[in-house]
Amino acid sequence: MATRLTGLTGATLPQVAGVCHECVWWQSRTAGRRVDKRRWIEKAETEFGAWGTVYYDDDGLVLGSMQYGVAPLFPRAYELPGGPPSDDAVLVTCAYLFDRSSPWVLQSLFLAAIGDAKDKGAAALETFAYRYPEGESDYERFLVHRTVFPRDFLSDFGFRTVRASGPLELARLELGGLVPVLEGKRWKVLRALREAFLPEPVPEPRRP
Repeated sequence: MATRLTGLTGATLPQVAGVCHECVWWQSRTAGRRVDKRRWIEKAETEFGAWGTVYYDDDGLVLGSMQYGVAPLFPRAYELPGGPPSDDAVLVTCAYLFDRSSPWVLQSLFLAAIGDAKDKGAAALETFAYRYPEGESDYERFLVHRTVFPRDFLSDFGFRTVRASGPLELARLELGGLVPVLEGKRWKVLRALREAFLPEPVPEPRRP
């Protein structure tokens, strides 16, 4: 399956899940006036550029999307337990997966965020994590809480805990010296996971 990634912007926003079109949960504070999404997009693209990633398959169908940017673009992050995020980091706020039978999409979205953050000179990538109880279902871990990510999933990338408040944590991945990590064991694991979900090739018919 061929895939491609593109930036999440005002131009590509209509192609992602409808729930994301007008959502300003991260862009607003608990108490305060509602944020105009179009004005926020203009600000984000002026200050940061594309504020996330959209993942397509070879037929042009969206498999998933992820939102991220510098922390001041997301005021809600300063109110969450485990916060606030760091000034030198790019913050991953949420992701949306269309098909839970393709979990490698989330890994690919994180890899894209890591690469984009490095290209933009960030010192680290941060996000909010949740320590789920042992035996929790994949549906609960990956499809219900799209604004926080399983702590063990983030550990596979090398995220470390900055601070915790109960089961909720702020997790941080230092980007300095990351290339050897991605070229090593973790990258091989992620690549193997993705390949495991690719369809098997159809054998060519034998000629008589």
